Amino acid sequence: MLRLASTRTPLAQIAARHVPALRAPAFTSMPRLYSTANEELDLVVIGGGPGGYVAAIKAAQLGLKTACIEKRGALGGTCLNVGCIPSKAMLNNSHIYHQTQHDLKNRVDSVSLNLPVMLKAKTTAVTGLTKGIETLFKKNKVAYHKGTGKFLSANQIEVTGLDGTVSTLNAKNVLIATGSVPSGFPGIDIDEKQIVTSTGALDLQEVPKKMVVIGAGVIGLELGSVWSRLGAEVTVVEYLGAVGAGMDSDMAKAFHRTLTKQGFKFKLSTKVIGTEKLADGRVGVKVEAAKGGNQETLEADVVLVSIGRKPYTEGLGLENIGIQVDERGRIPIDSEFRTSVPNVRCIGDVTYGAMLAHKAEEEGIAAVEYINGGHGHVNYDVIPSVIYTHPEVAWCGKSEDDVKKSGVAYRVGTFPFAANSRARTNADSEGMVKIISDKETDRVLGIHIMGPNAGEMIAEGVLAMEYGASSEDIARTCHAHPTLSEAFKEAAMATYDKPIHF
Repeated sequence: MLRLASTRTPLAQIAARHVPALRAPAFTSMPRLYSTANEELDLVVIGGGPGGYVAAIKAAQLGLKTACIEKRGALGGTCLNVGCIPSKAMLNNSHIYHQTQHDLKNRVDSVSLNLPVMLKAKTTAVTGLTKGIETLFKKNKVAYHKGTGKFLSANQIEVTGLDGTVSTLNAKNVLIATGSVPSGFPGIDIDEKQIVTSTGALDLQEVPKKMVVIGAGVIGLELGSVWSRLGAEVTVVEYLGAVGAGMDSDMAKAFHRTLTKQGFKFKLSTKVIGTEKLADGRVGVKVEAAKGGNQETLEADVVLVSIGRKPYTEGLGLENIGIQVDERGRIPIDSEFRTSVPNVRCIGDVTYGAMLAHKAEEEGIAAVEYINGGHGHVNYDVIPSVIYTHPEVAWCGKSEDDVKKSGVAYRVGTFPFAANSRARTNADSEGMVKIISDKETDRVLGIHIMGPNAGEMIAEGVLAMEYGASSEDIARTCHAHPTLSEAFKEAAMATYDKPIHF
């Protein structure tokens, strides 16, 4: 197989798009701001989320004396404690409930919801995994400090423990991995009871009759799906004209249709003006067309605000070491994750790029490899995205809209799950696979999947794109029968030639 030239977008280029000063290698020539004479730790990681704890473990495996500071009291960050993991527990269990209630209604006499048990299952999963990370810290000899970290200087971190005790850590290198928090909405007061972020939406004690979701992105659609399956009437308000920000437009349209069939109501191209408490105790959400027009009020028992997330740097003491954030609150970095202070690096949600746990993990490992004198690698062009609704939606690389804008001649191949034997056998055949390739070289430029197990299947696409595969390379790779992955193979066949089964 011919290995084609790389088109990867390095972090340096991503950074340069946001901070012009980083286009020149200014940081590489700056003097070291620390002495190694009396230091005890090679690395202190501030933040124990996916990026931070993975970085800490990798550093320890490389022989660096490492400590990790986490203020939550439980490792895993937002993702594990109040994000990715608990939401997947709720998505899985609500899907089983909904499937039993509807798809198996002729084979099951009755089914009822026990919400407290479902919430307990979520908590059990989270607790087990957070304890598992603590075990990994012990196994790899990572010092775990439960508390808040604050810069006193570039080499000194003050730790205020959860018990109130204060101590100081001396470090040759520091890695900031403090993550992000939900973005608020001007004029809307969040109480995590009736007006909630993702955190409150994962802990509602009863199923709301009506839920309004502000934002049709990943979080809003996933959590909207949970409560819709459990019986809520869900209305999604989105300022843009399509669901799933960043999704290929063909997939977005198909996904919109599918969710509508599932009972979602959408108000696209609509802006939220504010909220008000109604006389009956519910919440009124005032909206109007994005371009202006007559206002209306949507009534809801619960309002989920899911308009994105913002970097978290509160109390970090960046001002003490001269680090400034940009207009979006992000910490600027160079191509090796260094901030303007050479021994302080930064990864994950608190700096540039997609706010994804797996992106932060890759950056954590790469940053530590740089610290250890090696070379780190993150291919930002093939970081996958997944929406864990049912069907799932997953993608990596460029959308067709992106390729059109680039002016590159391209080909598109699609294959529907309705023509896949396993999907038909499972009575779960909604969606399709779409592959975009360069017309001249056949190199795969983007892969988009809506269908069962799309989040697992996209890994094949990421691997193919990482190694510069063509659509023909994928099509000529044997896929087991009968599997859902055969739809992936057939989409590749459709891209460079013709599929067999459609």
